[in-house]
Amino acid sequence: MALLLFRLRHVTDEEAQEVRQLLDDRGFDTYETQAGMFRMGVDAIWLRNEHQREAAKAALADYQRERLAQARQEYADAVQRGEKPTQWRRFLAHPLQVTLVIVAVLLIALITLAPFISGINPG
Repeated sequence: MALLLFRLRHVTDEEAQEVRQLLDDRGFDTYETQAGMFRMGVDAIWLRNEHQREAAKAALADYQRERLAQARQEYADAVQRGEKPTQWRRFLAHPLQVTLVIVAVLLIALITLAPFISGINPG
C-alpha cells in the first residue's frame, strides 16, 4: 500500500525539485499525484514500498533540518547586511500588489461595518 511521504502544496518549486532529487538519488520507489483542476486530490509524493518508510522519513527529516539551518543562516546574514525583510521593503518591492490588498481589506471592512456605521435602524 502506498504511503503519503511529502505534501507538495505550499512548497516552492525549488524545494519540491530538491526533494524529488533526494528521493531519486537514494533509490526510493516514489510517484507523484496532482490535486487536479478542482483541487479534489492532493499534490504529494508517495512511497510505493512500505519497507522503505523509515529510511525515507529519516532522509526527509535530515533534508528539512539542513534546509531550516540554511534558511536561518540566510536570514541572519540578511539582518547583518541590513537587508532584513520588512513591511516597507515588501511595499517597495511590490507597491501595486500591497496597495490592492490594503484597498481590498478596507473595502471588505467598510461593507461589513456599513450597517452599524450608517445608523440605519431596520426595524
